[in-house]
Amino acid sequence: MPKIVLEHVTKRFNKFTAVEDLNMVIEDREFIILLGPSGCGKTTTLRMIAGLETPTEGRITIGDTVVFDSEKRINLSPAKRDIGFLFQNYALWPHMTVHQNIAFGLENLKWPKPQIEERVREMLKMLKIEEFDKRYPSELSGGQQQRVAIARTLAPRPKVLFMDEPLSNLDAKLRLEMRIELKRLHTDTDSTFVYVTHDQLEAMTLSSRICLIKNGLLQQFDPPMETYSNPANLFVADFVGNPSMNFIPAKAKITGEKTAEVSFFGKNFLFTSEAPLGELKGEAVIGIRPEFIHLEKGSMKGKVYGTLPAGMETTVKLIIDDYILTSVKFGNVDYKLHSEMNYSIEGNGIILFDKESTMNIGKGTLTLA
Repeated sequence: MPKIVLEHVTKRFNKFTAVEDLNMVIEDREFIILLGPSGCGKTTTLRMIAGLETPTEGRITIGDTVVFDSEKRINLSPAKRDIGFLFQNYALWPHMTVHQNIAFGLENLKWPKPQIEERVREMLKMLKIEEFDKRYPSELSGGQQQRVAIARTLAPRPKVLFMDEPLSNLDAKLRLEMRIELKRLHTDTDSTFVYVTHDQLEAMTLSSRICLIKNGLLQQFDPPMETYSNPANLFVADFVGNPSMNFIPAKAKITGEKTAEVSFFGKNFLFTSEAPLGELKGEAVIGIRPEFIHLEKGSMKGKVYGTLPAGMETTVKLIIDDYILTSVKFGNVDYKLHSEMNYSIEGNGIILFDKESTMNIGKGTLTLA
């Protein structure tokens, strides 16, 4: 399977810039997810790699082949890029059976009939849809149609599989099942997957790396747990994670290579970073994931603003000095509204952000001074 390289790729629609100076390397056999809010440029990026959209500037290489180069006027058609594309609406032929839908692309590629039959049987077995072989799309559920669409796309053995929000039309239970199937398929097919979604849970659970985009600009390109635990800036920190990270305005002063004095909620803290701190231009923002706010312990106090019990865990909102913090308490527990609650901030994943630049300047621990 090939490596995909994007160099200074830009796409403009008249005066609107959809993607700006994107540089990215997708390694062989990776599961890359292009993540971001609606209109951020993730689908445009996918379509440019696939050849369905022509970049304004830049260069795209798939394996050893330059598929687009604005300076050399190279622009290979999608058919010559050896890729598969899975659309949001499945796009199955309604007048063909499942078997015929899967075989259709192979027939167009002039595969010998015995090889077509062997490959269709292989795909039916891999996607666990053998029993639907003779059925038509109208006789299948949404999840079954999605499996047929995946089987048809994988049948010609494309080097790269592109997927544009393929699970958005499914209900929550089916989405969960299909995530598991897609992850298993990625391993079984030994292929490179490039997948577009605005659902950060899909990105966290499926990808080997997340490419997070905002307004056409790359914000972070890292493995999901690195993106979650060490976000590059305030946008990434807020977009990834559910419940969202808590952001607290703070006064901060750097006191050493890895230390800073921080104050908020009327208390002083020592922030100790894992690595040398970046530049603090003025005001600071402290970012705390809900799991680092420990309830029923510590000397800090707040009041219960609201709770959301979910069986395995309870999301708890605390109000402190007109600020609302979110905590997660694991286990089947609940708390009375307006009751006073002790809490502490513990963990080595507290983030210190520079308010002006919004950049992450340090990750570490907070201790009461």
